[in-house]
Amino acid sequence: MQHKVPTIQEIARILNLSKSTVSRALRNHHSIGLRTTMRVQKLAKELNYEPDQTAISFKQRKTFSIGVIMPSFETYFCNAIYGIEDVAHARNFNVLIGQTREDYEREVKIMETMRKQRVDGIITSMSKNTPDIGHFLKCRQYNIPLVFLDRVPDVPDINSVWCSLYSSTLEAISLLISRGHKRIGLIEGPPTLHIRNERLKGYLDGHRSHKIPVHDHLITTTDLSAASTYAAMEKILSSRIKPTAIIAFNDYVSLDAMHYIKKIKKGSPSISFVSYSNLPSTEYMDHPPLASVEQFPYEQGKRATELLFRQIDGMSRPEMTPMENLILESKLVIH
Repeated sequence: MQHKVPTIQEIARILNLSKSTVSRALRNHHSIGLRTTMRVQKLAKELNYEPDQTAISFKQRKTFSIGVIMPSFETYFCNAIYGIEDVAHARNFNVLIGQTREDYEREVKIMETMRKQRVDGIITSMSKNTPDIGHFLKCRQYNIPLVFLDRVPDVPDINSVWCSLYSSTLEAISLLISRGHKRIGLIEGPPTLHIRNERLKGYLDGHRSHKIPVHDHLITTTDLSAASTYAAMEKILSSRIKPTAIIAFNDYVSLDAMHYIKKIKKGSPSISFVSYSNLPSTEYMDHPPLASVEQFPYEQGKRATELLFRQIDGMSRPEMTPMENLILESKLVIH
């Protein structure tokens, strides 16, 4: 047997009140007396009345939801999502989450779905395989604010939150040199990720400041897969001048690199590694990286959501709501 969903009309009929009076009483409107408000809310509770969110959204032109598009749900991006959710839930907003799995076509499809759902705003961290951001910029046609997080494209006039890696990379070079390393390798990430330039710049400037020669053959890239990292390690270790230390794109790349040395080359992980992300799991490793750069993903997620809400709240006066580019400072953590 189906039960009718209780409505404002039904409450109004039972209490012999107008629909507008019931509606105001449910919202604790100051124009409705306390006694009437209490009668309305008591009956609404007894009937298990719930507001029609669709009607509310239509009236206020909001869905009270934001979309989040992440490359994966690994620890780093999950921490960013925690920051996003904490801010969104404090504003009574729902968070719709999509995972691209580093796939450009999937990213485009998720983005289109978010737009059709008419979310009030979107936070995204780009796939490593994204060749352009045209699908993201379509948000402007639909007046949907967009904030890029962590993986930020190198284009003007966008909202973004990311963590600068330059100073920490300089510190990493200084740390390695202080430990006696003068042949330092670098495993970079995919060229589509703009943030990669800070690692390379810090690496090169760090060598120059210490008057240590840069060996070009010790600089290589990975697409972040284990197979690609193995190939990068093979290239570095097959050279005549071998590195005594390696700076890796992130903790996962350093793990794959160390696994290559131990399992493929059948050697001990005598090379010192410095990486990025500072995942909590490194504390439990027998041979953790010498150091890792903390990029504060939770704080990035929090700041990105606060920025998104500033953009959402300013939709009525866009001329008073400029684009923002927020840069956090990373921190080198020695293990």
